[in-house]
This record gives sequence, structure tokens and C-alpha cells, in this order.
Amino acid sequence: MSLRAVVTSLRPTQWVKNLFLFAALIFSQNLTVLSKSLRVCWAFVLFCLLASSIYLINDLFDLREDQKHPIKSRRPLPSGELSRSVAIFLAVLLMVVSLGFSFKLHPQFGMVALAYFVLNFAYSAHLKHLVILDVMLVAFGFVLRAVAGAVVIEAEISSWLLICTILVALFLALSKRRRELVVLAEDSSGHRRVLGEYSPNFLDQMIAVVTASTLMSYTLYTLSPEVVRKFGTTNLKFTIPFVLYGIFRYLYLVHRQAKGGSPTQVLLTDRPLILDILLWLVAVWWILYR
Repeated sequence: MSLRAVVTSLRPTQWVKNLFLFAALIFSQNLTVLSKSLRVCWAFVLFCLLASSIYLINDLFDLREDQKHPIKSRRPLPSGELSRSVAIFLAVLLMVVSLGFSFKLHPQFGMVALAYFVLNFAYSAHLKHLVILDVMLVAFGFVLRAVAGAVVIEAEISSWLLICTILVALFLALSKRRRELVVLAEDSSGHRRVLGEYSPNFLDQMIAVVTASTLMSYTLYTLSPEVVRKFGTTNLKFTIPFVLYGIFRYLYLVHRQAKGGSPTQVLLTDRPLILDILLWLVAVWWILYR
């Protein structure tokens, strides 16, 4: 066993998903409040540790299937580079430490973190084999991240935040399922049982519905009288083109560039998409904080 094998098993590149914790901080206009920004940063670190615990647990549940997978078989646990006993020890240690400090940081944040762990444990153990519910539970995990970021600074949990978060997460989860189905082809159900219940056409229809819903929800959010009153401006509507381009770019990568199997890898490596996200963040900052 090597340190590289341990770090790889913790999947640090997947921690980018926990940036959803900062959504409430940004849109509650508290980003410049140092004490609240630090609390969310600590919450982000704890969620990263908790997520790594869940990744290890998921790898333990999927060990046999991953050993047959053309890509996942290279991971430390399926390849034998990391032993099961070490993986179990690390998973329990990270779970205890992260949940313990989560309750210490804020009791409600601790409850959300616990709910996130229980949901993902149930998902890894059985629920990921239930068609449609599997992607919905993945999306709900993102919602819990957004909620965790709100409760740790005691900010109002906006309905728009929950709606937009779950739709974006569904879009990413369905795109990932489609990529897995195409890559594994006829062997898909052997590697992930639930993939046998999907087809590219079925997933394309669901992606189309979620894509339209995401764009419409974000547009309605920026134009909502409630939001206009809160921020004192209608200028959030000028961020819509960035969201539109980001979704279209991701669809292009999924359908024309054969990407999307790992949303985090796409978000960390595709330069046009990275630039679009940065421009969206700058626009939001300028509109809400100038």
C-alpha cells in the first residue's frame, strides 16, 4: 500500500462537487462577511472528508463489479493496491471525524451531514439499483450540500436554490448515466445492474426535459419579483447567457466529444466551460456586490 493509493481512493477531484455549499453564501450576499465565509470553508472541508468516506464505502460495496469494469478496475481497491481492511478503517475514521466536527461546527449542519451520509450509504448498499430513483438520489445529495451551506451560516434556504440545484444535478447525473451506457454497451448491466433498465433514447428524453426545466427555472429566478426586491436589481437576467452556454457546451461534450462519464473531470479540464463558469461568477459578483 502506498500513500498515492490512499489519496487516489479518497477521490480529491470529486471534492469540487462540494462547492455547492458556497451557493447560499454567495446569493445571501454574505461572501464578504469573513466569519461566515470561514464557517462555510470549514463546512466544505468536513464535507470533503465525509464524501471520501462515502467513496470508500461505495468502492467496498462495488468491489466485484469494479474488478470487471474497464476503467474502475484500475482503482486502488479493485486492483488490490489498497486492502479492504485499510479501506474500512479509513472509511470509519473519516466518517467519525467529519460527523463529529460537523455537529461541533453547527448542530443543524451536523444533522444535514448525517442525513447526507445515511442517504449515500443507503444508495451504495441498495438504492442505486432502482431505476430513475438512482439519479434522483444523486441529485438530492447535491441539494443537501446546498442546504448544508445555508444552515451553517443560518441563511434563508431559498426555494429557488433548491429547485435550480436539483435540476442541475439531475442534468449531470443523467448525462453521466448516458455516457456509462454508451461506453459499456452490451456489458453495461453486468457492471451496473440499473443500466440494463435504461437506453440512450430514454435518457435523451429525460435529459431534454431536465435541460429545458433548468433553463426555465434559472430564468424565472432571475426575473422573480421576490429576487428583484431582495437584491434591488433586475440585472441578474444578464447572467442567463452564461448558463445557456454552459448547458449547451456540456451537451456538446456528451454527445459529440464522448465525454460526461465524470462530470468533475469535464468541469476541471474543459477550458471553454471553465471560462464560462468564471465569467458567470464574475457577473454574479458584480451584480450582487458592486
